[in-house]
Amino acid sequence: MRSHIIGLALATALSILSSGTASAQAVPTGAVAAKYDAEFNAWLKREIWPEARKAGVSQKTLEAALTGLSINWKLPDVLVPGQKPPKEQAQSQAEFSSPGAYFSEKRLQGMAATGRSLAATHAATLKRIEATYGVPGKIVVAIWGRESGFGRAKLPNSVIDVLATKAYASTRKEMFRAELIDALKIAESGDVPPSRMMGSWAGALGQPQFMPSSYLKYAVDFDGDGHRDIWNSVPDALASIANYLSKRGWQRDRDWGFEVSIPDNVSCAQEGPDLAKPVSQWAKMGITRVSGKGFPANDLSADGMMLVPAGRHGPEFVVTPNFYVIKEYNNSDLYALFIGNLADRIAYAAGPFQAEWGNVGSMLRSDVLAMQKALVAKGYDVGKADGLAGFKTRRSLGDWQAKNGLKPTCFPDASLKSKLR
Repeated sequence: MRSHIIGLALATALSILSSGTASAQAVPTGAVAAKYDAEFNAWLKREIWPEARKAGVSQKTLEAALTGLSINWKLPDVLVPGQKPPKEQAQSQAEFSSPGAYFSEKRLQGMAATGRSLAATHAATLKRIEATYGVPGKIVVAIWGRESGFGRAKLPNSVIDVLATKAYASTRKEMFRAELIDALKIAESGDVPPSRMMGSWAGALGQPQFMPSSYLKYAVDFDGDGHRDIWNSVPDALASIANYLSKRGWQRDRDWGFEVSIPDNVSCAQEGPDLAKPVSQWAKMGITRVSGKGFPANDLSADGMMLVPAGRHGPEFVVTPNFYVIKEYNNSDLYALFIGNLADRIAYAAGPFQAEWGNVGSMLRSDVLAMQKALVAKGYDVGKADGLAGFKTRRSLGDWQAKNGLKPTCFPDASLKSKLR
């Protein structure tokens, strides 16, 4: 399940996938648009105003936030009232593009240079944040950079407008309705007036890109001015990110993970957060850091998990539980690896992962789905059979390969289609 945070970078990717919804329909104009807007405002007064009042939102705030709104037809996933949602597309597209494209070296170098400069500028604040929340400044700055370009990304949308539109006319009305009520609670708190509550097309707020529900749980006033201002206050934005990670289980004095080399005689089918071992046990199996350094002493007796996101065709890792806390921010292995690598570049002037990403991800999702179904029929747990090779699919495939006399790669490829039936 995703966290209640939608980053600008993720939003861009999602908009590419969902933009067909908005572009496929004729956008209402003139008298037709006015008719829909009148119905929209009547619905807000009938449904949202009473619900917000019960949640403690005053009449003054409701009038300031919800008077005279118009449906934003430019948003993805917005339907003309009465229009049926588009049918789910057949899983015939490629599983995903090569992970290598996600780790653009030019982009990472630029972000790392900016991140190092800003980490120096805000060193005192980051030191205080780390002492308060236990989250390393390098991780906080990396997430700040990934989510909003270190606070420099434009936030073009009124979040109240976005959430109200999506609560009324999107395919996920209930989720956005709850977020709209939470946004009105934020306005009621006095932290920010509705007119300045700007965010992404998905309704994510400010520099950390919190959804309103996450703002209410995790935003903090770290500069002591009496307002949780994640739009304009760098201390508030950075501390709010750290508070989120801390509340989601960040372990003090542990890193996110390490790129490693896994010997050929060690099965890659030992991946996953549910197969954790003390890092010392992974080391005894011959797994070493590619940097040539030993694992930190405080990690040796603590849990680590094997991670092979491209199977034997890409970089290999032993990660800590903190890796999965980063995934609470955005539920993607590649996102968490991006944050970890960027953080290491900011703190230690590290470079790219040493192993190259192989030619993976070019298979059709329908073919991967067929493999998953075949593995399930043989008694394997592949997680969700969705045509995407998650860790349970990868390790099940590696286990099946080993039992059938094949060299385990722990990743689907075309040569296995005829063998795995």
